[in-house]
Amino acid sequence: MNAEDLAYAFGWVVVFILSATVHEAAHAWAAKKGGDLTAYAGGQVSLDPLHHIRREPWGMVVLPVVSAFLIGWPFGYASAPYNAAWAHLYPRKAAWMAVAGPAANLLLVVNCGIIIKLGIVAGVFTEPELVSFRHVVASSSEGIWFGLSIFLSMMFTLNLILFILNLLPFPPLDGSGVVSLFLKEGPARAYRAAVSSPMMSMVGILMAWWIFTPVFSAAFPIVMGVLYWG
Repeated sequence: MNAEDLAYAFGWVVVFILSATVHEAAHAWAAKKGGDLTAYAGGQVSLDPLHHIRREPWGMVVLPVVSAFLIGWPFGYASAPYNAAWAHLYPRKAAWMAVAGPAANLLLVVNCGIIIKLGIVAGVFTEPELVSFRHVVASSSEGIWFGLSIFLSMMFTLNLILFILNLLPFPPLDGSGVVSLFLKEGPARAYRAAVSSPMMSMVGILMAWWIFTPVFSAAFPIVMGVLYWG
């Protein structure tokens, strides 16, 4: 791995930690608003990455660092605690808690897109000749603007991935919790009980692994078309 690859690997780790922090803080905030103070008491209603790293050091730091430096892409996980009894009693509130994480990632994608468009108008960014995960936008000069273009590209891509991945309706992903929004309370409780089993989580992870690549491959060009409309 040369110096450039090392720099990109480090960048991916930083972007993953920031994105996971916003995602989990959104879960924790939504749970607090819904009446569950579990994550709030644990310090997860915070944009300080250290609060989330202390909860999941392996998933937030160790695994992303190892995977980014070995294969050039960060794999990891994070979590915010919640009261299972509260989620069973208020399945719709728990569903909004599930929505909050990917919604936060979508907000980051939109914000990155706005900054990219403003940068193009200002003349510091340009459309790339070839779009890739770390080249969603190009800079018109070297130095700080080049570094910012790479950072924005990484933030845009990784948060788009987290948004789409977590909306897949398979446990233990957030999308499985979102389903409860469309059910009455009784069926929603039965559904949550069914998808909470370890076996369903294993099946869900396998299904998500199988379906994510074609879904994202179809979505990414559409998103790029919206970003560079016309």
